[in-house]
Amino acid sequence: MKKLITLGLFLLFSLFLNAQDMRQSAYASLFSDQKANRVGDAITILVIESTQASNNSETSAGRKSDLGFGLSGGIDKTTLPNVDLKVGSNNDFSGKGSTQTTGNIRTKIGATVDSVLANGNLVIRGSKRIVINGEEQVIKVKGVVRPSDISPDNAVLSYNIADAELSFEGNGIINDNQKPGLLTKLFHWLF
Repeated sequence: MKKLITLGLFLLFSLFLNAQDMRQSAYASLFSDQKANRVGDAITILVIESTQASNNSETSAGRKSDLGFGLSGGIDKTTLPNVDLKVGSNNDFSGKGSTQTTGNIRTKIGATVDSVLANGNLVIRGSKRIVINGEEQVIKVKGVVRPSDISPDNAVLSYNIADAELSFEGNGIINDNQKPGLLTKLFHWLF
């Protein structure tokens, strides 16, 4: 009987040590999915961005100036030579320009909740660094997310982020070759 009481007390004591604190799991419901809602919680950003922009410009300007002078006549049946002077100036300018940009980006970025605003919205921040064959790409995202925009799998689409800041930066041989050289920069600075 002493062994049974000792075993019962040991089990009761071990249950007391491993008991869950209701305050820790009070925010989680048994009937809903666990969504990011506190500082430090992880969230997945599904970046689906498509941009297209175009700009056309055309300028035309012209200026024309003419100046003329003529003299003719005679004195006592003597004719003087005719003097004729004409000065002209002509200046024309025509310029055209066109730019067009398109871009599509699809990726997933892990982010964390940086802070929780007074209205319950979440300020998120995350980055992703990818290096392939010496080419480095860094993708950064930050903004404000409404809890209702977070899907059951704890993900949010990039176009649902308010005050979104998405930056894509590259570094490597390809990036270096796309930049103008020193002589080109010098000529652009001079002219």
